[in-house]
Amino acid sequence: MVVFVGCDLGTMGTKAAVVDLDGRILGTAFEEVRILTPRPGVVEQDLNEIEASAHRTIRRALELAGDPPEVGGVAFSGQMSGIGGIDDLYRPATHFDSWLDARCEPYIEELAPHRRRITELSGCPPTYSHGPKLVWWHQERASDLRRVARFVVPGAYVAGRLGGLRAEQAFIDRTYLHFSNLADTERQQWSAELITLLGVNRELLPRIIDPLDVVGEVTAEASRVTGIPAGTPIAAGAGDQAAAALGAAAIDPGEAFDSAGTASVFAVCTDRFAPDTAHYTFMATHSVVPGLYINLSFINGGGLALRWFRDAVVGWTNRVDAYEALDALAAEAEPGSGGLIWLPHFQGRVLPPDPSARAGWLGLSAGHGLATLFRSILEGIALEYAVWAKRMATATGSGPSHARVLGGGARSGLWNQIKADVLGITWQPVERQEAGVLGDALIAAAATGWIDRADVAVTARRWQSLGPPVQPDPERHARYAPILGRYERLAQRLTRVHDDDLR
Repeated sequence: MVVFVGCDLGTMGTKAAVVDLDGRILGTAFEEVRILTPRPGVVEQDLNEIEASAHRTIRRALELAGDPPEVGGVAFSGQMSGIGGIDDLYRPATHFDSWLDARCEPYIEELAPHRRRITELSGCPPTYSHGPKLVWWHQERASDLRRVARFVVPGAYVAGRLGGLRAEQAFIDRTYLHFSNLADTERQQWSAELITLLGVNRELLPRIIDPLDVVGEVTAEASRVTGIPAGTPIAAGAGDQAAAALGAAAIDPGEAFDSAGTASVFAVCTDRFAPDTAHYTFMATHSVVPGLYINLSFINGGGLALRWFRDAVVGWTNRVDAYEALDALAAEAEPGSGGLIWLPHFQGRVLPPDPSARAGWLGLSAGHGLATLFRSILEGIALEYAVWAKRMATATGSGPSHARVLGGGARSGLWNQIKADVLGITWQPVERQEAGVLGDALIAAAATGWIDRADVAVTARRWQSLGPPVQPDPERHARYAPILGRYERLAQRLTRVHDDDLR
């Protein structure tokens, strides 16, 4: 029986799975990965530790799958907006500069006058993305660049090491290009104009390939540490959100994708490349499915706010049913949370870029208790999604028709209902929450010819299934309409306050 290995290199940890041609997961493993925070604003990871976690989780997943299977291929997905440097032998030359690292903030501001052109071409304004990070490396760490041959993302680093690649074979696939701020993303090529504008050394950029391209074969040494047979083809893989969208079978124009995790991600599939040069609210990027694009935005720390409320506000750190209990409380509160508005950018606003923005309650009074406080957090994230959906619809000509949801938040029936009511569309949890590694395995199967490339979307539908749909309530949707307007006005005014403080 042929199987495929998928491995997702997430911010908090690494997950690997062994999947057969019917989409059944035969073995899975997860382990946490260290995040290094030596001082405020600095967030790094060790590429060698990320690689070692991939080796261990893959080996455990293969062991749990049973008898030594025939591995048809392997693919990796990973966090998208951080970068790390490698030397000529594909060894780490720098730390991995996490997407959570804030040292590039001055260069986000410096590039702001050029953000329209950068967004037109790359699909993403300068934010906590490769562009400002690379400018930081050039300006602040020029001496370190002498030992850097290429900059790569974690998925390409681990895949390249697995195949014994050298620096000249380093790659990035098209699903990451928007985050580079250096690419003509629609044409899938580096932009000489943007490279000159940002002052980046072109030789440090890897080659651009397709997610379904084969980049090499597992070496004998990599086989020893992972358990994957030597000679197994390695697919290029994809960015974590692109792989998860594929694994969740969000593959049709108008289909929305809600990843309700530490970062609250909302994305809508579209049939054209349509960057947001009006508000800089979302990124325009490639789907794994050829000809399909994804408009995507996220709240940095959206889901983290729920954990903060559990731990810091109510002190239920060790209560196993804490979120269920909080949902039950919030369900008792009326829609609108008694006029309380939660502005959700807990870790700064990513899009449009506003590093000084922070979360907060507006309208707080003595009449608000735990129920309204917690419900307002759930509603604040849903309201932010609704703002994005409106702007995505303006850019593409049509809004989302329905949403698929995964992540820890997908288990909250109340939150799914709030999102459905605020946006006025059906919200539906996916049954198979391992969407990222499912997407990776599907990429590996298509890259190696076990599944026809033209059938990737069809196979994604076959591998995934959906739970009961959550329908919007027309009365509550109408009730949320003026609340959404108030939310937008407050968010805009608070942004001006942040801007004034920076001056």
